Amino acid sequence: MPVSDFELTHMFERVLTLSKVDATQSVAVLKSDYSNPRIAKAAMDAAQRLGAKVFGVELPAFNHPKAMGLDMTAYCGDTPLTGNLAAQRALEAADLIVDTMMLLHSPEQEQILKTGTRILLAVEPPEVLARMLPTEEDKARVVAAAERLKRARSIAVTSKAGTDFRARLGQYPTVTEYGFADEPGRWDHWPSGFLFSWPDEGSGEGTLVLDVGDILLPFKTYTRETITLEIEEGFIRRIHGGFEAEYLRDYMAYFKDPEVYGISHIGWGLQPRAQWTAMGLHDKNDGMCMDARAFYGNFLFSTGPNTEVGGSRKTPCHMDIPLRGCDIHLDGEPVVLAGDVVAPEASRAP
Repeated sequence: MPVSDFELTHMFERVLTLSKVDATQSVAVLKSDYSNPRIAKAAMDAAQRLGAKVFGVELPAFNHPKAMGLDMTAYCGDTPLTGNLAAQRALEAADLIVDTMMLLHSPEQEQILKTGTRILLAVEPPEVLARMLPTEEDKARVVAAAERLKRARSIAVTSKAGTDFRARLGQYPTVTEYGFADEPGRWDHWPSGFLFSWPDEGSGEGTLVLDVGDILLPFKTYTRETITLEIEEGFIRRIHGGFEAEYLRDYMAYFKDPEVYGISHIGWGLQPRAQWTAMGLHDKNDGMCMDARAFYGNFLFSTGPNTEVGGSRKTPCHMDIPLRGCDIHLDGEPVVLAGDVVAPEASRAP
């Protein structure tokens, strides 16, 4: 059901409060031509109600010649902020940025975060924001799982569909998303509720099988047939299947960049209010489809860039592939079995 402007502003007050915004803080609202004006206005109004010093940074739309479609994750790295040092300096002066435009995977975002400025991305439809309004309990579940993932030195993922994937861990940090930015230099995304890391370079091996009903992003499609990815030394080497496999092969080949086949972040969903079915109830251009990335017990496998954790793989093609029904083991110990979170206990939904 539609969310009113009053409700949206009230929700932003709650999330900004969780993000430690008060009268001592400055808040920048970043927007572009394609930002949702209701979200940008609600963020500004809520920050003012909390007594913060608020300003807006509006940038012209940017379209890379190789970008396809309107999804904000379909071309990574370059944004309307690219090369605009004056705007970047203005954003760095804020304590918190509400990003309604999408800086994710850009070097400018990483540079801003290094100054201690916090960033909260909010690009989903208001109704999705409302259903997955973050809580302290969401944070506690994600942090509990993160403590386990930080200690892990190996991950193994299997499924009845045929997935049999393994990798070493430890080279890259663990990243959490729980819906608010409450620490200096923290980036988060409302809505969310999951965690991930990156395999050690060259260590990913095995087979990833997308079963019927798994999801391909940014296509925003449910698979209707089996797709098999053969992975060697951290890269997808072969893609097997019918039409959907052919489509995926052609899409990735379009970028003419061998780095697009590298494994990016891997992790699992912990948000019980995110729904596997939600994507089918929205138009493709409504948002990023965070339901698919965060739904409880998924295995989220991705490809492409790793610059956000200090890696060197800056490539424009980023696929997020949430799978259902997987078993995930860390150092031989299960954390997810058949798509249900089993450990640590504090990460399980009530």
